[in-house]
Amino acid sequence: MAELSLAEGLVTFWHSYRLPILIAIASVAILLRAYRKFQPKSKAVTASSIPPSPRSQTPEKFEQIRTGESEKPVVVEKSVPKAATGNDPTPKVVSGPKRVFGKKPLKVAGRRREDQGAPLSFIQPIIFFASLTATTERYAQILLEDLRAAAKERADPENRERGLLPPQIHDLSYIDFDDYFTTAPKPPSTSPGTRYVYCLLIPTYNIDTVLNTFLGHLDETHHDFRIDTSSLSTLAGYSVFGFGDKEGWPTEEEGFCSQAKELDRWMAKLTGKKRAYPLGLGDVKSDAESALKEWSRGLQDILVDILDNGGLGEGVAGSGDPLESDEEDLDDEENDGNRSKRRNDQDVVDLEDIKMGSDGPSGSGPVPVDFTTAGKSAAPNQSTVKEMVPKTSPTYAALTKQGYTIVGSHSGVKICRWTKSALRGRGSCYKFSFYGIRSHLCMEATPSLSCSNKCIFCWRHGTNPVGTTWRWKVDSPDLIFQGVKEGHYKKIKMMRGVPGVRAERFAEAMRIRHCALSLVGEPIFYPHINEFLDMLHSEHISSFLVCNAQHPDQLETLHRVTQLYVSIDASNRESLRTIDRPLHRDFWERFQRCLDILREKRHVQRTVFRLTLVKGFNVDDEVIGYADLVEKALPCFIEIKGVTYCGTSTSAGAGLTMQNVPFYEEIQEFVVSLNKELERRGLDYGIAAEHAHSCCVLLASTRFHVNGKWHSRIDYDRFFELLEKEKADGTSFRPEDYMRETEEWALWGNGGFDPNDQRVHKKGKKKALQAATE
Repeated sequence: MAELSLAEGLVTFWHSYRLPILIAIASVAILLRAYRKFQPKSKAVTASSIPPSPRSQTPEKFEQIRTGESEKPVVVEKSVPKAATGNDPTPKVVSGPKRVFGKKPLKVAGRRREDQGAPLSFIQPIIFFASLTATTERYAQILLEDLRAAAKERADPENRERGLLPPQIHDLSYIDFDDYFTTAPKPPSTSPGTRYVYCLLIPTYNIDTVLNTFLGHLDETHHDFRIDTSSLSTLAGYSVFGFGDKEGWPTEEEGFCSQAKELDRWMAKLTGKKRAYPLGLGDVKSDAESALKEWSRGLQDILVDILDNGGLGEGVAGSGDPLESDEEDLDDEENDGNRSKRRNDQDVVDLEDIKMGSDGPSGSGPVPVDFTTAGKSAAPNQSTVKEMVPKTSPTYAALTKQGYTIVGSHSGVKICRWTKSALRGRGSCYKFSFYGIRSHLCMEATPSLSCSNKCIFCWRHGTNPVGTTWRWKVDSPDLIFQGVKEGHYKKIKMMRGVPGVRAERFAEAMRIRHCALSLVGEPIFYPHINEFLDMLHSEHISSFLVCNAQHPDQLETLHRVTQLYVSIDASNRESLRTIDRPLHRDFWERFQRCLDILREKRHVQRTVFRLTLVKGFNVDDEVIGYADLVEKALPCFIEIKGVTYCGTSTSAGAGLTMQNVPFYEEIQEFVVSLNKELERRGLDYGIAAEHAHSCCVLLASTRFHVNGKWHSRIDYDRFFELLEKEKADGTSFRPEDYMRETEEWALWGNGGFDPNDQRVHKKGKKKALQAATE
């Protein structure tokens, strides 16, 4: 009975208190679970159990491990400071999702540890080559000896902590690609400041070779998500030289050195665009050794520059357009499209860099800044003379942003888009077709950034000072001459990393042969222009000077130049006022006097009329007026060129739009009409040459039509020979004494594009041209 009553009592108790009991049990279970969750694991993972990671180079990176039989990943953070202080060395274990490192490197304090190492002290060149017939191996040995001699010459017995190391050489067939082309070699512990430069020499085959495997490895490395996109960025630089056979593949389009070009592109991607020297190409049947020697000399200069400057440098504004240099896509047309999109974001553009679309230009114009003086002039006894372009002025900021290098206080230099084009084998400007000037050998500069006109089509209007008299500080000719050369060479050097730049043309560009004094402003305005011209000629640099026919006194006293241009932008007074907007009140009288001086100089100087046609302003019904001006001055040559609209607000304010830009067919029609009018008057002129790409045609005096052939080109060596003789004994000479025959492809009707270069059409434009032709 007692047991029964106990059971009945328990049942009664359960029925009475079951709900609180269940709640209490559940609460205890929850608390225990929570306690166990936050309690440290009893089984710790020791540092010795962590497998080493070949990619863990910084304490900020983490290692991935698997513990016991569990497949659950945990992340172990290194705790070196605790171990160093004698505390528990057990690393901190944190559970979490698996983390994969790859693609772009983690930015810790701005750079990776490899980039934060010791400052550069030694350069170690490494030569890689591939060869089936031992030809490329022989050339690799030539390069090895050249670099070995350079290292020996560079060695300084007094400074053993800095220098160029003797080169290493490897055959691609006998190395593990992972050792050199997945990650860059690490400097030895005894010399942490050593940086490597890869020199790659490869031929091109149309059969499967080790090169196919090698290029495939680079492709896989670049696209492997586990590996940094620029896994070779710790290199100091790289350069590629390719060998090909033009008998089998005459052109690059047909495959000449195609594998070298592909290697150059992959290396640019893997190194973060550290192209130390442009891609070199050599034909094994003709110029391979000489081309390699020239490429080797340029490479050695760059190695010395890297050693002296601590790297390749960051680039200079306007030196080859950094937007252009940043694109490494395989399709050049894609490059152009990408660059044009990115260029829309820029505040200031220059005419040479504008890409025209169907609706007009794809860039905005420069910020208008008018420096025209007004009011009373400064007192003549004013003690301080102002600088034309002070470094703190909006003018300086606007011009440097457009890519100009300002020299001194009133001069400038800039490389134009034709220089970049010629370096890449994509054609030179019309001056090559007409006069034999190769654009990559030409420096565009001016000793005066000031001008006395405000032309409606000037793409630099608003960003350069204007004035009728020189009222600024005057820099010495020597300062300007040295400054513009230094600025030009510096910009050319920064072009070495631009995709497609040809090594042989890059080497040629490091010797200025021509100077176009037509950059901006009025060169003849500079008080010491004759001394500056003498300095150019002393180094056998030809001079092409452009003036605006507003400074007759300076024009009359001008020394001999290689070619003298005068801008003829209108045929009558009112049209000239509308287009050029001159500051001089007697602008028409000055203009007429300059034409008289030009007529007097026509047997001493090669004189050129430059006509810029603006539809709606100076084209319609002005042929007779232009013929009057030609009859008055009798220039040697007449250039007729269509205006290029730059889209600036100042041009729009003057009424200039894309509707004012003539088509090339309209230029041709105008040229034919002008030529007929000159013939009708009995003036001996004819249509000599054209450059359709620049929308430009050349009329020439029959003085330069000899034995049934046009001779518009210049014999530059002969010019300097005659000039030196004139200075020595006073023997004068005529423009006909240094003329050369015009190339067949440049003559009227042949287009004027150099067949040795490759015409590159912008995206979609090539298809449109083909459709129009059909």
